Amino acid sequence: MSEWVERPLGKLVSFKKGKKVETSDLALDGFLPYLGASSLTGGEDGFALPNGGISCVASDALMLWDGERSGLVGPGKSGVISSTVMRLRPEAEMTGRYLVHCLRDRFEWIQARRTGTGVPHVPKDLGRILELRFPEAESEQNTICNILDALDTQIEATEGLIAKQERVRAGLMQDLFTRGVDEHGQLRPPRHQAPHLYHQTELGWLPLGWEVDRITKCVNSSSDATIGPFGSNLVASDYRNSGVPVIFVRDVKPERFIWKSDVFVDSAKAKSLAAHESQPGDVIATKMGFPPCIACIHPMDFPAAIITADMIRLRVSRRDVAIPEFVASALNSEVVLAQVRAITGGVTRPKITLADFRSLRLAFPPVTEQKLIFDRMKLIDGLIDDHLRELAKLALQKSGLMQDLLTGKIPVTPLLESMPA
Repeated sequence: MSEWVERPLGKLVSFKKGKKVETSDLALDGFLPYLGASSLTGGEDGFALPNGGISCVASDALMLWDGERSGLVGPGKSGVISSTVMRLRPEAEMTGRYLVHCLRDRFEWIQARRTGTGVPHVPKDLGRILELRFPEAESEQNTICNILDALDTQIEATEGLIAKQERVRAGLMQDLFTRGVDEHGQLRPPRHQAPHLYHQTELGWLPLGWEVDRITKCVNSSSDATIGPFGSNLVASDYRNSGVPVIFVRDVKPERFIWKSDVFVDSAKAKSLAAHESQPGDVIATKMGFPPCIACIHPMDFPAAIITADMIRLRVSRRDVAIPEFVASALNSEVVLAQVRAITGGVTRPKITLADFRSLRLAFPPVTEQKLIFDRMKLIDGLIDDHLRELAKLALQKSGLMQDLLTGKIPVTPLLESMPA
């Protein structure tokens, strides 16, 4: 192992901010790739005329200098950088690859020191205040990069599998909620092949036997569909480090509950808010967001909780009409999303009321068919969940390796030998 040294960023790189240039969505003659925020995460930003602009090469590092994600870093590419991006060109001692990994590891540190009252910016004196530690030998820098790059490749491959499965799921969902399944769980033939199996409804052509009604058809009383407590009845001073969990908008994804909030109230407060309690098996949906009315099931292994004012809890009490899992999936279907868009159209911050929610129209197949539809969705959701767990495992592994490798805590050679080819 070589000696490790520490230097201010400004001693290692030269800084050059991008300029405004002529851009195009098309690769016109003389235009080069335009490198903006999307380029830092593997996307594309179109093309730009290099005249008067700031060029970039593969050995550079690029940092988003302005905006909410300022501090975001990506590897250099051949092209022209945008006016919101800073080019960091290694001058000596550190390679561009190693620089990118170092700066990515310091993303939160940089974000915590941003300046600007409106649009946040990376601090102008970043080159002075940020110290980076690295091995003097370029060969050791490259070895560290090889290890981290190998993990990045695995992460990208897993993300690709998730994206592919999500697309398959979206297509299957569209078919299931317009064609349904037969008694064997197989998709019905489309209407143009078997028109006798369908009838016209206010939600379009649907299988015979499906009834369109308000979502409230699946509850016994109005209290089965309720919102969280009025703002002043649940405030930050009520929050505790343990007790009864509180569910926020951020905890709900389409048919996936991921409790990130880690916020509780004590039992006395929870008792006073019992009307706003969600229990395992309930449907929980968001009142606001992009889009609002995203829904999932309160997991059976998650305790009873209090929902916030921006949440809706639906207790499917009429099991002769619907099962909760089907209702949650239906709320995330295009048929319902279209209704929500009509309600919130033209609003800057889309939001639905409880009355809006209760007015939503669903197509209710027979309960036996709902269960078969849910079984089909559960299969593909299981595959996606497996990939998500693998992704979380890889991300945790990378985080630990970055802490060890970028500080010199552990030697790199044994790790490189253990990495998959």
